[in-house]
Amino acid sequence: MKFLYLALISAVLLATPARAEPGADIGNLVLSLGYSDFDQGNNDAANFRLDYRHDEGLYFLKPWIGIEATNEGAVWGGAGLYADLPLYDRVYLTASTGIGGYSQGGGKDLGHTLEFRSTGEVSFRFDNGVRLGVSISHISNASIGDINPGVNILSAVYMVPLGNLIPD
Repeated sequence: MKFLYLALISAVLLATPARAEPGADIGNLVLSLGYSDFDQGNNDAANFRLDYRHDEGLYFLKPWIGIEATNEGAVWGGAGLYADLPLYDRVYLTASTGIGGYSQGGGKDLGHTLEFRSTGEVSFRFDNGVRLGVSISHISNASIGDINPGVNILSAVYMVPLGNLIPD
């Protein structure tokens, strides 16, 4: 578990710009509240997620790093890439995928410490850059474990540009 924390801290430091120009957008903080295992109902739990999405990347792919936990004590932390696509005016479709470490705690047994997360999200952007949306995530081990039950998470998403939180 110490390796996971070290990897997450390293990824944040590498993904965060050393100095941002005044007024530059330095990324987004994403908070979500969800319903874990909503489609199965046999191991359902409340899910809390915190992601950082960097604003710079390669072409349309940008890095993200995040952690999520359930009220049952399960924790997943990882990093990956996302694509943010404008659909219509202020409506965005965001797709992401990543890899991370999982600790079961008192939550669902996902079959392995190494777990992959894929997420689809639709959000609405307000004038100040804040977005509200909904997402569906899937976490599973891609059959590298003895079992691979996976978990699906339905979440409400609140995204705020870090520039809105940091005074000039």
